Formats: sequence, C-alpha cells, structure tokens
Amino acid sequence: MKYLLVAVVVAVVLWLMFGVQRRVGKPPPQRGGRSAGQLPKMVACAHCGVHLPDKEAPHDADGRPYCSDAHRVAGPR
Repeated sequence: MKYLLVAVVVAVVLWLMFGVQRRVGKPPPQRGGRSAGQLPKMVACAHCGVHLPDKEAPHDADGRPYCSDAHRVAGPR
C-alpha cells in the first residue's frame, strides 16, 4: 500500500511538471475571434463625448458624429 501511494504521488508530480511545460509554449487563445483589423472605428459624440461605433453614430451636415438625434439637434459643445 505504501508503494502504491508513492507511485501515485510521483505520477501526479510528473504530470504537473510536464503539463505546465506544454502550456507555457502555447500562445494564449484569442478572445472573441476578432483581430485588431476587424474592430469597429470608435468616435466620440460632439455634444457629450460618449464613444460609440462610427456606423451607429448619426452625423450632422459638417460630418461630426453624435450619440443620438437629440444631441445632433442640440449641436456641439
């Protein structure tokens, strides 16, 4: 019984040592599946400064982005 316990402890120690070495060499997995080139362009509202994606922002005649139509009507600060 004593030898079985020693064998199990040695096996666990070896598994931990070699398992850590395998994980150290691998690059971390990318989160979200997006690369830096696929991130949307962010703009700040000309009225309040809130950041939002450029595609979702309403723009005025001068091309300034806003977070909502109410802030577009109110104009820049």
